[in-house]
Amino acid sequence: MAMQRKTLYAKENRPAGALRQGEHVDLPFLILVLLLLTVGLIMLYSASFAQSEYDTGYVSSTRYFQKQAVCAAIGLAAFFFFSRIPAQVWFRLAWPIYALSIVLLLSVLVVGEEVNGARRWINVAGLQFQPSEIAKFTLILLFARLTRSYGPDTKKFRFGVLGFGAALLGILVPLALEKHLSAIMLMGMVAVVMMFVAGTRARWLLAGAGAAVLFVAVYVSFMGYAGDRITAWLHPESDPGDTGYQILQSLYAIGSGGLFGLGFGKSRQKYLYLPFQYNDYIFAVICEELGFVGALAIIALFCALILRGYWIALRARDRFSTVLAAGLVTLIAVQTVLNLCVVTNLLPSTGISLPFFSYGGTALAVNLGEMGIVAQISRFRNHRKIQEASL
Repeated sequence: MAMQRKTLYAKENRPAGALRQGEHVDLPFLILVLLLLTVGLIMLYSASFAQSEYDTGYVSSTRYFQKQAVCAAIGLAAFFFFSRIPAQVWFRLAWPIYALSIVLLLSVLVVGEEVNGARRWINVAGLQFQPSEIAKFTLILLFARLTRSYGPDTKKFRFGVLGFGAALLGILVPLALEKHLSAIMLMGMVAVVMMFVAGTRARWLLAGAGAAVLFVAVYVSFMGYAGDRITAWLHPESDPGDTGYQILQSLYAIGSGGLFGLGFGKSRQKYLYLPFQYNDYIFAVICEELGFVGALAIIALFCALILRGYWIALRARDRFSTVLAAGLVTLIAVQTVLNLCVVTNLLPSTGISLPFFSYGGTALAVNLGEMGIVAQISRFRNHRKIQEASL
């Protein structure tokens, strides 16, 4: 007979009202989010205005900036709304949101729109959004709930590997059908970090990482376009007019920036030389215009946000909040590192955008909403931790 699981909470030496309401959100974290958003919008305008003029027949230079600004406003509304929702609400909604995400991912295969050769978008009332962006949050949310539910049992193979693995496959299988390799890789890396935080034994995680590397190798071998990306990564100069063109233009932009850059708005590569200059490769334009010093300052902002986010996670009131905050911050960290590595040719092209900077309304709004959840968790950073025990 399975043992009934109970959770014991230590009483806090605080008034009931203070415990319910919490405190103000962590001010340094809020400032860092707003700084990255503001700088991101400014750089997006600079990186996109040439492409915008070309795409609109030289009628408008702010086509992409305007759309991004609207999504930023929606994202800020989500940030402040979610910063007021108690973490326990997300705990209860984890399974329903997970089921909805799988339905949305599968619906892409039926009613999804094809953009740039990939079918990953759904059009609702003229607005496009990627269900995979919602699925990233869903996976983190469910893993946080499972961590709380399993408790110390995460050290057992049945829970720490099979339990988390089954939940992960529910998201990865639809993504595999979409051939969305970048999202699979990103979610897999975030899942490993969250399983480690939850208490899954390291030897099982290492075995899983080895299996993932084997899967990617087989996947690349059978998927021609992925193989082309590997070739372009290793030898971009061998085909400068086709497969190696994008990364070479990116490296030209980075090298042209030098120490202090050409100046804001003065990038040359963004004038239709560098493809996706306002999306996946916006960091190359940043390097060209702001130079090594400016690029390093932006990387420092990301590092400060990530470290502050982990600081909040460590001071969360309960296990669920700790793992949820750590997962959301890890998502930003992994996306940032992968994007910077791709732009500088340390990794092959993955299609992963730079948070807060790259063009993409769904990603920006979701990222801001996720940071709102971390901000809510920060409200209880000075409260005594709830003591949980499984009986």
